[in-house]
Amino acid sequence: MIQIKPCLEAYLSFLQDIRQLSPHTVSAARRDVTLFISTLAESAREDICAVDSDHVRHFLRQQSADGKAAKTVARYRSSLVNFFDFLVQAPNCPLEHNPVTLVNAPKIGRKLPEVLDVDMVFQLLDIPQRTPLERRDKALLELFYSSGLRLSELSRLQWSDINRPEGLVRLLGKGQKTRVVPVGRQALKALTSWQDDCRQMNQGSVDWVFVSNRGDRLKPRSIQARVKHWAQQQGLWQRVYPHLLRHSFASHMLESSGDLRAVQDMLGHADLSTTQIYTHLNFQHLAEVYDRSHPRARKSSKWIPGAD
Repeated sequence: MIQIKPCLEAYLSFLQDIRQLSPHTVSAARRDVTLFISTLAESAREDICAVDSDHVRHFLRQQSADGKAAKTVARYRSSLVNFFDFLVQAPNCPLEHNPVTLVNAPKIGRKLPEVLDVDMVFQLLDIPQRTPLERRDKALLELFYSSGLRLSELSRLQWSDINRPEGLVRLLGKGQKTRVVPVGRQALKALTSWQDDCRQMNQGSVDWVFVSNRGDRLKPRSIQARVKHWAQQQGLWQRVYPHLLRHSFASHMLESSGDLRAVQDMLGHADLSTTQIYTHLNFQHLAEVYDRSHPRARKSSKWIPGAD
């Protein structure tokens, strides 16, 4: 018999050391699988082979009954699929099949991402540059929107990653995958204005692009707070957060270019279907323009039963 908890520790070590996934991803996997283990009877905890699809099905149903969203329940299932896949393939593990594959995932509707229109983005980016922190935040927001960075990518960016003569930035994304994306003229200009201040403020040994007023690396939570601060300062009514700028970048790029593959590469999406959600945003925009503008649009041509 093999206990399930040591199996979980081996799996987490695999994610961290071999897959080199982020601490956030490893922590989420630990949390999800630990929650599942807490619902098992003692016999199943003591013998991994005693875990079957009924245990998984009961766990997911209970989470749903407790009010968890379908997306959260689907994430639990995905975490368990990956965990048991690892065990099935591990040497010396007697588990012969993945019990989770026999349990259907909940159906979830795909929510369209929020975006800012171009005028609102320009309003947000119209930041004064009187102080070092204003110059830092200007560069930060310009780069977010210019190149569609993830929050973690921007937080860990170093000056050596930026090739200003070529207008490119090298990013270390999910799964330790590297990609190179263009940087716009306004973002490069803002970065240049900020660089001297940054090097004076930086108290560490790593040449981070964005540092706090204490001289250490600007953490993701602090970046979120700065984005929220400037949204309020610039008079934007809706909630603005870092990933909203990434969504806006993708939507505006796709609307202008129509090149889905290029947008996929710039965002660092492994699967094209992840990028395709932005095409729905553009179709939605076209429908709204049609409804406002066309004389035969739905808003102005009401259907009367029997009239046709």
